[in-house]
Amino acid sequence: MPESRGREGARERARRASELNTQSKAPASNPPWFVPLMSGLMIVGVLWVATFYVTSGMWPIAAIGYWNLAIGMGLIMAGFVMATRWR
Repeated sequence: MPESRGREGARERARRASELNTQSKAPASNPPWFVPLMSGLMIVGVLWVATFYVTSGMWPIAAIGYWNLAIGMGLIMAGFVMATRWR
């Protein structure tokens, strides 16, 4: 008895699905420097902001004033953005 074309299509779809499953790879892990850099950015950012407040704006860079807060928050945000990419 001849087979219908529908069976052949189902077999082909199953074969392609099994090929895709064998070819798919697990997501690559991050390089070894990723976590220390991410943590370092967040810690330096917190220390930058804390130093600015504790010294009443005299440190880290007195000439730029409240832009010190933007620098500190930028460092913290860069660390958090890296945290979203951590695997």
